Amino acid sequence: MPAEQLLPADGPDRPRSLAFSTEGVAAANRLELWSAYNARALIDLDIRTMDDSPLAATEVNLHFAAVRLARVRGSAQVIERSESYIRKHPMDLIGVFFALKGEAFFYYPGGFEALRPGQAVIYDADQPFMRGFHRGVEEMVLTVPRGTYLGLSGGRPLRRPVVVDFHEPGPANRHMRALARLVHGALAACDRDGADGQRPGAATDGVEHSSIELLRLLLAGRGRGAVEAYLAAARCFIGDHLADPGLCPAQIAAAVGISERHLARVFTEAGEPPGAYVLRRRLERAAALLADPGEGTTPIAAIAARCGFSSQAYFARAFRARFGTTPREARRDRGAAVPVRPA
Repeated sequence: MPAEQLLPADGPDRPRSLAFSTEGVAAANRLELWSAYNARALIDLDIRTMDDSPLAATEVNLHFAAVRLARVRGSAQVIERSESYIRKHPMDLIGVFFALKGEAFFYYPGGFEALRPGQAVIYDADQPFMRGFHRGVEEMVLTVPRGTYLGLSGGRPLRRPVVVDFHEPGPANRHMRALARLVHGALAACDRDGADGQRPGAATDGVEHSSIELLRLLLAGRGRGAVEAYLAAARCFIGDHLADPGLCPAQIAAAVGISERHLARVFTEAGEPPGAYVLRRRLERAAALLADPGEGTTPIAAIAARCGFSSQAYFARAFRARFGTTPREARRDRGAAVPVRPA
């Protein structure tokens, strides 16, 4: 992989894809190139390594019109934006940092946070901070211009960091979890396309608008989000609870913070009622398990139960109606393609 790679946007509404890796770069040049790349692609940072080991780092970026996404992996390092550094390199950005692996320290004026995997921190890039990753870093990042943030927050500036859990479903973090899943899906699609030398495709459609609306829900509270935000949050909750045979529209609506009637409208506008969406997701998960050689000895009844079906007979009928084959035949013909729609 070249040190830096850029694929132009495929059409006016598609993001640009960028990537960087220190692999194959002389050790003496890695930190300088890594810093320069981040300044262009994400946030201008004062970066230092924690020991004498050569820096190892990779980054994948998606640039939409107002939103930028990144997945960052790297060895132990400290990143900082001091007052003097900010004066020289203002960014006018708000960042959301999703910690995936490794613990990190985060110092800011008047405070300290110890961040663990599964936590996201929202912070103003033009407020001084220092973040350190003594065991390396793996995180996702979303940035928006400060003006966009102020529009979403009702004009309230971000004076202190806001830390939100996203690794567990629940009322306090359902929208952040949905945002994390949205960002992860877009970057994963970028990885798949980039591996084939392709520009980001249809999998990134709607990501910018949905992420902005989810941020609006996070910042402005219940009842102010657009259809896309509630849809993303509901789909995230459904994905976490597919194994629950009692999953129902009332439970989904309560988790997302809207009425059942509103939930039905949200899904209908997306072209699929909530009950049909849940059934489709369950059947697609079952099809994936039946095609997995590692699940070859798992009883079909157990697979049905893992996908939320309390009746094996109903599972078999629904599976045949959707895919034109029985679960047993699907397992036997493991190589056959099963049509799967994006979530």
